[in-house]
Amino acid sequence: MRLATLRAGKGHILYDADSLCDAGAAPQIGPSLLDPAWWQARGRVTGEAPGRGASLFLNAGNGEEWVLRPYRRGGLVARLSERRYLWTGLERTRAFRELRLTAELLDQGLPVPRPVAAGVTRHGLTYEATLITVRLPGARALASLLKNGQADDALLQRVGATIRRFHDAGLDHVDLNVRNLLVDDGGKVWLIDLDRCRLRPHGAWKARNLERLGRSLEKFGAAEAMEAIQLGYTLG
Repeated sequence: MRLATLRAGKGHILYDADSLCDAGAAPQIGPSLLDPAWWQARGRVTGEAPGRGASLFLNAGNGEEWVLRPYRRGGLVARLSERRYLWTGLERTRAFRELRLTAELLDQGLPVPRPVAAGVTRHGLTYEATLITVRLPGARALASLLKNGQADDALLQRVGATIRRFHDAGLDHVDLNVRNLLVDDGGKVWLIDLDRCRLRPHGAWKARNLERLGRSLEKFGAAEAMEAIQLGYTLG
């Protein structure tokens, strides 16, 4: 993947130069690319994902759908500012870091959505950010499959084996849960939402990732699923 950057006023965009050169009817690289209003005005918002931040599904005009995700704070700090983050340098912004990490994992052949662009707008000491990735056709969250009784042991073992691949690559996924693991129509497992994640030397963080996933399974009444996931993880 060939990444490039563009500055437009107060905004900075990091993008996949190869894919956007062939983006068909997508907007020119610039602020419009990451502006929900641009897509809505043209009737090219095809849906909305649940969760904080109201991610939008977009008709990219090239036979693909994209996911536009604005960065939003949660918890108590969101009462002060839901959309603004402290500026500590462009390459340290959450959007740029997530896109670069996703691109690096993709280049290693790991199952992550292809990143399209990350946009950052600076406002003095703070900034706002947005990320666009390619939507995975037909993919459903593991949470949904568990809820509907569609996650058998074979699938759960593939989930464990996929997590092991990411761990072997050094990825510390700080929010490993059943909503961030997707399964496509072919049964392939994908990992999404790499915000605040990073590559690290091997260590105790791996166990903490799995413990977090276990708590997520408990919330969905599926604690027993962890046994099959652990088996898949161990077998790799």
